[in-house]
Amino acid sequence: MKICCRFLLFAAVLGAVIVAMGSGRPARAQSVDPNANETKQQRDARMQWWREARFGMFIHWGLYSVPAGHYHGAPVPSAGEWIMHTAHIPVAEYAAFAQKFDPEQFNADTIVGIAKQAGMKYIVMTAKHHEGFAMFHSTTDPYNIYDATKFKRDPIQEMTDAAKKQGVKFGVYYSQNLDWHHPGGGTAGPAWDDAQKGDFDTYVKTISAPQVKELLTRYHPAVLWWDIRGPFTPDEVKLLTASFADDPGLIANNRLGGGVPGDTETPEQYIPATGYPGKDWETCMTINNTWGYKSDDTNFKSVNTLLHNLIDIASKGGNYLLNVGPDQNGVIPQPEVDRLLAMGKWLKANGDGIYGTTASPYKHLPFDGRATVKGRTLYLHVFTWPQAGLVLAGLNNKVYGAKVLATGEKLVATKRNDGELSISAPSTTDPNATTVAVALDGPPSVTEPEYLIPPAANGKYTLGAGDAVSDGNGPRLQGDGAKANLGSWMNQSGTVHWRITTALAGEYSASLSCSCAPNSAGSTVVIQVDGTDTTVTGIVAATRSWTDFANLNLGGTLNLSAGAHTVTIVPKSKPGLAVMNLRSLTLTPKATAQ
Repeated sequence: MKICCRFLLFAAVLGAVIVAMGSGRPARAQSVDPNANETKQQRDARMQWWREARFGMFIHWGLYSVPAGHYHGAPVPSAGEWIMHTAHIPVAEYAAFAQKFDPEQFNADTIVGIAKQAGMKYIVMTAKHHEGFAMFHSTTDPYNIYDATKFKRDPIQEMTDAAKKQGVKFGVYYSQNLDWHHPGGGTAGPAWDDAQKGDFDTYVKTISAPQVKELLTRYHPAVLWWDIRGPFTPDEVKLLTASFADDPGLIANNRLGGGVPGDTETPEQYIPATGYPGKDWETCMTINNTWGYKSDDTNFKSVNTLLHNLIDIASKGGNYLLNVGPDQNGVIPQPEVDRLLAMGKWLKANGDGIYGTTASPYKHLPFDGRATVKGRTLYLHVFTWPQAGLVLAGLNNKVYGAKVLATGEKLVATKRNDGELSISAPSTTDPNATTVAVALDGPPSVTEPEYLIPPAANGKYTLGAGDAVSDGNGPRLQGDGAKANLGSWMNQSGTVHWRITTALAGEYSASLSCSCAPNSAGSTVVIQVDGTDTTVTGIVAATRSWTDFANLNLGGTLNLSAGAHTVTIVPKSKPGLAVMNLRSLTLTPKATAQ
């Protein structure tokens, strides 16, 4: 989409930079941040509603909904909104889709109503995607839904009015860098049609900046969602942000380019393992696989997955911007609506544990679930109620009581002198998440006990990226869940370690789940235990790419005595760009000492 695939995002930025260099454009200097002089108090006031919202609707809708993922009768293997780029559809041929675009079933009140019933507090809708087609009545250029179609209506205006009427914040998405229709717009790689060729600076001055000005001065959106950072000069940045002063409450993300940091981080299609502590951030994600409507894409995420994503994001202090892709009639597919309404039903009963909350005070929870905080209340979102009972260690506060948020059922909360809190099981649990509100004498104060990783029932240790501690100039955690890995391991002096515990002494073999681009292969690594090198070592082999993970068996045997240990991966050499990307270190018992 805008975003689509991460490698496309990178390719677009890199390609734009190369084009800028090749065209002799001036080198980019320090750009002007429109909020550079804002105080912390001013920023906090501007961001307050957004931080409390936690849940929003993303809408990707444009001409791409007409082909719906097919070109000349065949499916195109890409996100729906990238079809023009992937299939290299000529500019004039793609523009002809406008003649078939007459979405008379589009109803802004209905869409806003769905968002509101889903518990979403704000909406961000595509005003212009990379295809270059404006979904508002632009006076800058006639390639827009009012002038180029039979529809003769302005969806952005109608959404603005409907959102205001229903008390939902409304924002717009705008592709300020890529534009596959207008001459000079970025193409994310070589142009495939001579009609696309032109001067980028002229494009910014005649299309991009004027349309952004139209959007901000006419509709006054609460959010401006840029997409695909561009190699903008300071003068171009000034043009693109010229109208910010007219809307001092405007929130803009971090994808403008030109050195402007923006207000919000925007991880796409993943939840960062630790969030972005100290920053405002928002995960944007699709309900199925694609952003724009694609008729063949029926791989819809379950309600359970969507709710767990929302809870997980809130527990890390972020917002969840969940996408819908209306079809060419302007209608959101029913499977998407059904899932949103089910989420709204859960939020109606449990929303106090999501809206206006802050991140969990715990790094690790001893149960399957997450935690959020609001004032003096600790919310425990339990995905699966533990058979051994719900127990938390290290809580320093006095506990006044606990209840199931959805039903009001009071639970027995017992606090020991050592800070351990146990909570009785409710009479019924929610199949998605049972939220327990724990009333405290103040904001949660936690002295979290050391997290020691125990072996699995079969004796194995699977030491994942999410539980690792990066030391010095070590790797950074990226991705989430099964895709979480430690990347950007570019310093040989950087190490990564885990704390484990074992009841019995034993011998272990070791293996890594790792990736390494061919031109960076050859790093030698050794396993240390409690600061001492062991005989367990190996050479990182090449995989097809940094995202292609494979198993690497290390040589030697690891001897562990009973008790707690620090297990560390130490690079001894690094001939390439980086050591590796690492998903996990697995220790497998060979035999148990008697």
